[in-house]
Amino acid sequence: MKEFKVNQIEKEKLNINGYGDDVLWSRANTLIDFNSPWSKDAIKNIEFRALWDKENLFFQFKVGDTSIYIDKTDSSFNSIGNSDRVELFFRSDHRLNPYYCLEIDPTARIMDFKAFPNRNFEFDWDFSTKDLKVKSNISKDGFVVEGSIGIDYLKQLDLIHDNRIEVGVFRAKYNRKNNLKYEPTWISWVEPESNVPNFHIPSSFGIFNLL
Repeated sequence: MKEFKVNQIEKEKLNINGYGDDVLWSRANTLIDFNSPWSKDAIKNIEFRALWDKENLFFQFKVGDTSIYIDKTDSSFNSIGNSDRVELFFRSDHRLNPYYCLEIDPTARIMDFKAFPNRNFEFDWDFSTKDLKVKSNISKDGFVVEGSIGIDYLKQLDLIHDNRIEVGVFRAKYNRKNNLKYEPTWISWVEPESNVPNFHIPSSFGIFNLL
């Protein structure tokens, strides 16, 4: 499995504001090896960073995309699910029974749900609002999504074992095609073992090591 090192910082020092400009982010390792095994479309630059302290896991996506697509029909999961977005999946182990999905569009709309094998989704489940914080910003160069999730909350969900978290890091990019419809390109940190686009399988996850 791919592994990513998450450095520790002092408690309550990182400011999550949606711009990703806090100086503490310079202490984070940067994950850039994203790919789409199912598409020949060019992938715009994606940078992912993570840090942690005794209370929170912090995450940041910086996406260099100037052609962002957002379905503004409403704030439903259908609308978010038809928009450009970034995604984090968390699991206890390879059985995916259960796992937890957090999908965020460039305006910080959240689609979160609990899932089980064979794409059995519980959309009425969501991350605790007191333990999840998300901010975003769109600029001429692309967009930033950053946030934090409570460490104790992740432990309650049985997601941290020996300072290791099994995580999938993804992006959905919507491009306008010749039929004038927007269709997704599915992008992943870990290349899933699937001939068709599918993040909801054990091989799509890697490991975050909390140092």
